[in-house]
Amino acid sequence: MAKAKVAVLISGAGTNMAALLYAAKAADCPYELVLVASNVPDAPGLALAAAEGIATWALSHKGMNRDAFDALVDEQLVEAGAEYVALAGYMRILSDAFVARWASRMINIHPSLLPLYKGLNTHQQAIDAGDKFGGCSVHIVTPGVDEGPVLAQTPVAIMPGDTADSLARRVQFAEHQLYPATLAAFVTRERSPDYLRGRVRELAMALPEADEVVSHGMPCFGIVKGKKFAYFTEDHHGDGKIALLVKVSGADEQAALIEMDEERYYRPAYFGDGWVGIRLDLGDTDWDAIGEWLRKSWLAVAPKKLAGLMAVADEF
Repeated sequence: MAKAKVAVLISGAGTNMAALLYAAKAADCPYELVLVASNVPDAPGLALAAAEGIATWALSHKGMNRDAFDALVDEQLVEAGAEYVALAGYMRILSDAFVARWASRMINIHPSLLPLYKGLNTHQQAIDAGDKFGGCSVHIVTPGVDEGPVLAQTPVAIMPGDTADSLARRVQFAEHQLYPATLAAFVTRERSPDYLRGRVRELAMALPEADEVVSHGMPCFGIVKGKKFAYFTEDHHGDGKIALLVKVSGADEQAALIEMDEERYYRPAYFGDGWVGIRLDLGDTDWDAIGEWLRKSWLAVAPKKLAGLMAVADEF
């Protein structure tokens, strides 16, 4: 399996970048660093990355419009072939456009147990509050500063006599352990059965009067006291696939989809011409498209009155 390509953004020493870099040297690490970029041209972490053979890029943001600078950074990421972005001491508030461009593909490490103490001076805040633990969190980046979903955390005990500096040093040890492991899990989750099942369940159960049962040994989604509109399959009959099965109009639509993309679409065994399998384990699932497939499949089996109510709701 090809390694995920990760770009790291730094503004200083890049110690967390170094932790990611050295973890990536393990043969079984699922990611590789393809670029280390910075808004500080003399950031020490750049020299380390270059010495380890990682491509680097830097440009001062001073005097530049935030959107314009972030657009230049984005160009570098795309040119390097980055699929994910890891922020590692990148001391810049990102533009909404940049965050949107890398939505669900950019993570950050923050030195507190979020949602506590967003922003700066986290260690002193934890000490002043009398907390028993400080720590660090890895979260998905969203437009709000340090507000994205938390992926993992490590608590670090606050000891008697701790200062912000002494606590920070111990938290940094925790960061260096947490970040590589969390990044590895993050870049592989699009092939994780638990993650994929959870995403399908979230989308399917958001549809009106949807319920979930087990059928043929698989999670199955249907309308309460009605017909089934989707199945989540994991190695069904030993086919080795993780996929979503949804309703289609018949053999012609099924064949057209398979002809269009035979790696992604397939004819599921024992389900006939009225269903199509959509692979979820290829690492590039378009979840908006999956949501639309579930919606169409739901409409194909929904009673007319219920389908009509959805149509009315869609108009508003």
